[in-house]
Amino acid sequence: MAAMSDLREVTVGTGAGLDTADMVLNIGPQHPSTHGVLRLRLVLDGERVVSCEPIIGYMHRGAEKLFEVRDYRQIIVLANRHDWLSAFSNELGVVLAVERLMGIEVPERAVWLRTALAELNRVLNHLMFLGSYPLEIGAITPVFYAFRERETLQTVMEEVSGGRMHYMFNRVGGLKEEVPAGWTRRARAAIGEVRRRLPDLDNLIRRNEIFLARTVGVGVLTAEQAAAYGASGPVGRASGLDLDLRRDDPYLAYGELSVPVVTRTAGDCHSRFEVLLDQVFVSLDLAQECLDRVDRLTGPVNVRLPKVVKAPEGHTYAWTENPLGINGYYLVSRGEKTPWRMKLRTASYANVQALSTLLPGCLVPDLIAILGSMFFVVGDIDK
Repeated sequence: MAAMSDLREVTVGTGAGLDTADMVLNIGPQHPSTHGVLRLRLVLDGERVVSCEPIIGYMHRGAEKLFEVRDYRQIIVLANRHDWLSAFSNELGVVLAVERLMGIEVPERAVWLRTALAELNRVLNHLMFLGSYPLEIGAITPVFYAFRERETLQTVMEEVSGGRMHYMFNRVGGLKEEVPAGWTRRARAAIGEVRRRLPDLDNLIRRNEIFLARTVGVGVLTAEQAAAYGASGPVGRASGLDLDLRRDDPYLAYGELSVPVVTRTAGDCHSRFEVLLDQVFVSLDLAQECLDRVDRLTGPVNVRLPKVVKAPEGHTYAWTENPLGINGYYLVSRGEKTPWRMKLRTASYANVQALSTLLPGCLVPDLIAILGSMFFVVGDIDK
């Protein structure tokens, strides 16, 4: 039995005249069967966050190591999956890196089709967050509107590729196959339908007074902080970083398109949501413009490759403006059929670092609002 002198009473809480002790609280990790596991180690003073340490790696699948024992056709399926909401864009970065190293010129029709599908994939990604983010802070209805639009676009993506999430439609040298007859017309009709109905979601949530109260001025990330952490995509642009590779370092057909870059300066949760929402309208317009161009082009959608694809010895770096931000693909080859090294620079990995700066000082109820507004996919962190 402990001596009385060893016992002391500690009051945990806040308030005038009370002695307080900080509490260490783990948010996560959740059950491993969930779609992503992030752990936050928080130090709390009552309801206020004193410090935050994001702890990652709970679902690490070793994709970069697996690349080294798979050939250039097989690595596409692995790269496809780290950000499962941006599967088409993930495939794209890998094949662009391989094509650059091999000196392959992709047929023009494939280039414009890739651009159209990349923008449709961007819309699908953003709609998921536009529905789930309000859900995380108590608004149930928006997710039904967002998923209605997602299903409309998923139908045309599934028709063209055969997949709903993991499309596997890119190939080194182009696309898997020609699109079905009449597909571009049906895709344009779907885009028109989504564009017409999207204001329903916009009017429902953007100026909702409860949503504004939970997001305006909450979780402010300054432009300097965003740049220091390497934040990009909607998270960086909401803080005023006017950076978009589609305009600043064009790839695919973006050099022939006018890409409006949506930015805000407040850097708070609401700005990040608004950038995401307004970007959907931009991407729908870009996708339609690409489809119009596809209809005026004829020719193949891929180039004939040897049975065994070998990239020449050397290295290259390809980066793309993925839905969640800048994705980089550093490929090193020793002239074999498998890459010697394939390094992924993922958007979520950079963006989530900022939580250690964003969360201290906020209240526990605001923690979820801030966390959800960073728009990350855990597989994109734990690649």
